[in-house]
Amino acid sequence: MAAFNDNFSKQASIYAQFRPSYPHELYDYLQSLSPAQALAWDCGTGNGQSAIHLADYFDHVHASDPSEAQIENAFEHERVSYHVETAEKPSLSDNSVDLITVAQAIHWFQIDQFYEVAKRVMKKNGIIAIWAYATPTINPEIDRILLDFHDRIVGPYWPEEINLLRQGYMTIPFPFREIEPPEFYIRKSFKLQDLLGHLLTWSATQRFIQQEQVNPIGKLQDQLMPLWADPQKTKQVTWKIMMRVGKLPS
Repeated sequence: MAAFNDNFSKQASIYAQFRPSYPHELYDYLQSLSPAQALAWDCGTGNGQSAIHLADYFDHVHASDPSEAQIENAFEHERVSYHVETAEKPSLSDNSVDLITVAQAIHWFQIDQFYEVAKRVMKKNGIIAIWAYATPTINPEIDRILLDFHDRIVGPYWPEEINLLRQGYMTIPFPFREIEPPEFYIRKSFKLQDLLGHLLTWSATQRFIQQEQVNPIGKLQDQLMPLWADPQKTKQVTWKIMMRVGKLPS
């Protein structure tokens, strides 16, 4: 197995502050699919933002991430236990998990190895759901600047794995009986500094800073200020969720 490539420890604290949480409707939907709610596994949990929502529906959530810094900054919940471990080697028993979730993370995994483990730990009627969200959108003028920042400014600093996310996870193998999910969106009210903080959590932004020894967010702020007008006012930010859901093969 390839060594774990930690893209997020440096920004773990801002990740917890500025990464958006997922809509409650998404978890309502997953609960409706799951025949039991004893144990959920949130794999690649990061700061636990998905795990703590799952805990509203499941008796216990096993939340795992290979980054110690992410786990140290995770949200506490009495029904969530955090584990520093890789997706390919979880401390879970066979046929024990009702729901497996992977939010914004599967593109970092050894995917085939993870799927073998997922099939082993899932209950017979268990559910697996993987999802991610696209580049944020606000309005056409701001969106053009954000897309330029994503593709051109920090574009060369995105790791190769991010291409799977760019393709909406449609090119990722998914060896399960697939279920077509409804569309879900994340919607948040952000001040300008909230948006800039979110963009600072991107792994490409962090790589840019590390290699160029300068923070590209400063120039981006100068571009966005005239379009935002009052930086203390909020604007609605929307992320479309790309999602795949399935059951064990027959």
